[in-house]
Amino acid sequence: MNMIVAVDANWAIGNKNNLLVRIPADHKMFRNETTGKVVVLGRKTLETFPNAMPLPNRKNIILSTNPDYTVKDADVVHSIDELLENLKQYKDEEIYIIGGASVYEAMLPYVDTVHVTKIDHEYEADAFFPNLDKDENWKITAESDEQVYFDITYSFVKYERIS
Repeated sequence: MNMIVAVDANWAIGNKNNLLVRIPADHKMFRNETTGKVVVLGRKTLETFPNAMPLPNRKNIILSTNPDYTVKDADVVHSIDELLENLKQYKDEEIYIIGGASVYEAMLPYVDTVHVTKIDHEYEADAFFPNLDKDENWKITAESDEQVYFDITYSFVKYERIS
């Protein structure tokens, strides 16, 4: 199973239910990685999308503790156990956990690959991703050259779980 996330220098991922920054090449990489695949996200993350609608051309699975929550064109599950049961019908490599912070934290133990856009900047933030650089269970297996978008430098880094 995969995760995909953009983090700043402090492994921050968001502030007040918004992304820290929008980088077109990061969005393109996200689209390329997830189109035609299964994306798993929380309700709050879904509500940040345009018109709070699921992502097109993907199987969207929304995690919400509200038993009455429904979303057009998406599956809704209400617990990690229900999510894991639902995901059994898909190949691990086709599944991408896309946020937010609580979903990342809950699902990290089940994931073996994390695609990280590392942004070399510190933003004001209230949501964070676990720092994989400080976790001995993860190693970097691929890293792009440094990219630049206006005055923001960033790189694409692939982490894999050490078995």
